[in-house]
Amino acid sequence: MQESSVLWRRLVEQTEYALKCGALQSIPTHYEFVEQGGVRFLVRILANLVRKDAAKSSGKTDKNFNPFLPYEKDLFVMDISETHVCLLNKFNVVEHHLLIVTRAFAEQEIWLDLADFQAMWLALAEIDGLAFYNSGSLAGASQRHKHLQLVPLPLTDDGEEIPIAPLLKTAKFEDGIGKSPDLPFVHAIAKFDRSWIDSPDLAAEMTLKCYLNLQKAVGLLDDVENIGDRPNGAYNLLATRKWMMVVPRSQEVFQGISVNSLGFAGALLVRNQEQKQLLLETGPLNILTAVARKIG
Repeated sequence: MQESSVLWRRLVEQTEYALKCGALQSIPTHYEFVEQGGVRFLVRILANLVRKDAAKSSGKTDKNFNPFLPYEKDLFVMDISETHVCLLNKFNVVEHHLLIVTRAFAEQEIWLDLADFQAMWLALAEIDGLAFYNSGSLAGASQRHKHLQLVPLPLTDDGEEIPIAPLLKTAKFEDGIGKSPDLPFVHAIAKFDRSWIDSPDLAAEMTLKCYLNLQKAVGLLDDVENIGDRPNGAYNLLATRKWMMVVPRSQEVFQGISVNSLGFAGALLVRNQEQKQLLLETGPLNILTAVARKIG
């Protein structure tokens, strides 16, 4: 039960405190479902962006500004490992949105490593959630400092735990690499062993191997034995206790609509009614296809 998890208790406590002191500035939304291709996409519509836009105008989106070094103490949740800390996402749209941040600076565009996956699994062991990673600005990364993110599941109380789940179930696997015929863009999926949740260290080792094999399968890595400094392009990574998926990116936005990893989970965010109308006319799956790498 998440209620018995130390991380979950700290997350709830710190959220309450950070809201009261003003450190956590949640952005209100309402949501609707939009169906396409057998998926009930979760579409959140922002009520306003005054807070986040104010932060931008204050200069805190300067490319050299790092909100994680030092991090805002009122957003600190706990130390998750020797190499990573857990922080609240200051401008959260999803409740209890957690950041898993490296203590020392590392670029967001470099490879994830064993320590990253250890921290991810330590968090997943305590919170049944969706972990994700936006690698590079084309994948929706807004900060250079390396960080994974985690949101609790289900994403809403009145839909699939993860909206895209029905399409992942159609995946066909070959040599441990899965591809869904219903996802019309380049992607690769790996299944996790259910027992890994009991051993974060073993899980991290096995996940790192899966991760590199997925990267090779989608063309972001040439040689698993010689990975170099960084991938051959931007990508989104999504992971749960059961599976992981990698999606290479071709662009960050579709006609003003930004897409990050949550988009490929089936949860999209629009800023206003105009963008919502564009999404309805285009279709959410078509938007994902437009910003991902094309097949062939």
